[in-house]
Amino acid sequence: MKKSTKTLIIVICAVLLAVILASVYFSNRATEVDTNEFWKKTGFCLNKDDSTIKDYDEITINGKPYYASKSKSEIKYVVIDSYVLKGYNEKGRLIYKSSDNINWESVRDYLNELERTGCIKGFNFKDPNEGSFFSSIVLPLLLNVVFIIIILIIFRQMSGGGKSAMDFGKTKTRVSQSRVRFTDVAGAEEEKEELKEIVEFLKAPKKFVDLGARIPRGVLLVGPPGTGKTLFAKAVAGEANVPFFSISGSDFVEMFVGVGASRVRDLFATAKKNMPCIVFIDEIDAVGRQRGAGLGGGNDEREQTLNQLLVQMDGFETTDGIIIIAATNRADILDPALLRPGRFDRQIYVNLPDVKGREAILKVHARNKPLAKDVNFKTLARLTSGFSGADLANLLNEAAILTARANRPCITNTDLYEAINKVLMGPQKKSRLVTETDKRITAYHESGHAILARLLPNCDPVQEVSIIPRGRAAGYTMTRPDDDSNHINKSKLLDDIVMTLGGRVAEEIVIQEISAGASNDISVVTQRARKMVTEWGMSDKIGPVNYGDNDQIFVGRDYQTRTPYSEETAKIIDGEIETIIKDAHKKATDLLSAHKNLLDVMARLLIERETIYSEEVDMIMEGKTVAEILENIDERDRKRKENPFGISPNENSTNQTNG
Repeated sequence: MKKSTKTLIIVICAVLLAVILASVYFSNRATEVDTNEFWKKTGFCLNKDDSTIKDYDEITINGKPYYASKSKSEIKYVVIDSYVLKGYNEKGRLIYKSSDNINWESVRDYLNELERTGCIKGFNFKDPNEGSFFSSIVLPLLLNVVFIIIILIIFRQMSGGGKSAMDFGKTKTRVSQSRVRFTDVAGAEEEKEELKEIVEFLKAPKKFVDLGARIPRGVLLVGPPGTGKTLFAKAVAGEANVPFFSISGSDFVEMFVGVGASRVRDLFATAKKNMPCIVFIDEIDAVGRQRGAGLGGGNDEREQTLNQLLVQMDGFETTDGIIIIAATNRADILDPALLRPGRFDRQIYVNLPDVKGREAILKVHARNKPLAKDVNFKTLARLTSGFSGADLANLLNEAAILTARANRPCITNTDLYEAINKVLMGPQKKSRLVTETDKRITAYHESGHAILARLLPNCDPVQEVSIIPRGRAAGYTMTRPDDDSNHINKSKLLDDIVMTLGGRVAEEIVIQEISAGASNDISVVTQRARKMVTEWGMSDKIGPVNYGDNDQIFVGRDYQTRTPYSEETAKIIDGEIETIIKDAHKKATDLLSAHKNLLDVMARLLIERETIYSEEVDMIMEGKTVAEILENIDERDRKRKENPFGISPNENSTNQTNG
């Protein structure tokens, strides 16, 4: 329902209620008097004792003398309504009514005589069993109309989207003409090539038909959140210049039986009227899960919806002009019937962008943002390893917000650098009160991470070390990989585990006490060691056998499933994990004990300056004195204001270890 229509209905209801209330109010507005006083207002005296007033004329009713005066009459019309005397003035307005009940027969003669003498101009009797036209017909009608209007408004609100109460089965799809093009989608050239065939088919289907080719009925976009799956679907519709129907998988699910299937039928019926077109179903796993799964044997309503979707995608009716594009990040739980040829027969995995893709994405999102001349997208792309397209868009947005907060005219490297750290680990909490003891523990903790990262050959280079709290971390050590490697060997994993345990080991060596600050580090190394043993085949005792579960638990399918290995094998797995972690802990202890002087220097610098960068870390490892490093830091800070990244254009992007 439109807002203007709803407002008009409300106004009409308000006017009707006002009319009803006003009518009831004015119809009952009269001065209540006793019967004798009422007759006096008509100029009539029932008692001869009241005849002391000289201008009263004597009249006779049924042989008895009474008195009447035309000049003393305020009431000109009398109505007996439900045994109550009502008096009206010359203009017909109700001014008096009796407080006592009266009998019609007993007053008829009085009223006749009053009319004869001219004291009143007329009288009438109203049957108490009959209401007035207003009260008996108009008022109930108005009340019924108001009641019906209110009920209709309530049903429209319950059905949602301004639909009527009987429109539950109508689709909630949103129809638009997409303006997105492939040029707006950066960093995924291979994915775009796969989708260009869909665009060509929608533009020129005869080319494929003549060759006997059948275009894929459906395309399933699979990938992590934020990689641009929805944007790809909009780009296909925009390039083909066809209507774009978008709906979420959860929009089909309803508490009423049969509503989901009805909405599927209505969706395809609407799409057939607009062929050729694109139908995009976001988060299809909400309705496309494997049938028969669930603690109760599955959800009948959801399964009916899925069955209807399967029939519509590959049924008896032709839908050659309709391309179904769906998106999900849980392809593992989809029903196999949904993925067979003839339905979603083409799956496109949308990966996280590489360094080249990140650079292109950053350029797209920076189109309408003022940037400083020295901003280098290549450097920025290398600093954002593991970022999705949505993360990069958020990065530039956060940088713009920081720029506005500082009242600067354009986005600088300083803003971008702080935005990266904010996206990765949260905002700095400089106002948090930190005791000297906590600061000392954090300084040694982060120093342990940084020194081991430099001593171990397979760890990523250190970019920044800080004891300023960010998010839930009391401090952090940020490293950056040399490249976007897709393969991680065993030696690197082992060195990373040693480096991650460096914070805990540094506390043991210097503080000689164990704190809870390494809880996240312990969780990380445990998960990594378990994957090495159970999934990646990096254990000599276990061998290249997968005992892990790559997927998340799918309730109904995985609930109460048996562990795919024996208790004896579980003991071996636990032993191997324990061995990896203990060996890494011993190696970290040996290295930091041998370089305790470096640990002390770095911790002192962190307590003094709170944050140090790769240059300071290099000087510490070279054996420079504290005085030399402090002198160099002042010069470095001045240069860092101009180039806060502090790296050359050929260096690569970052990841972090929170301590």
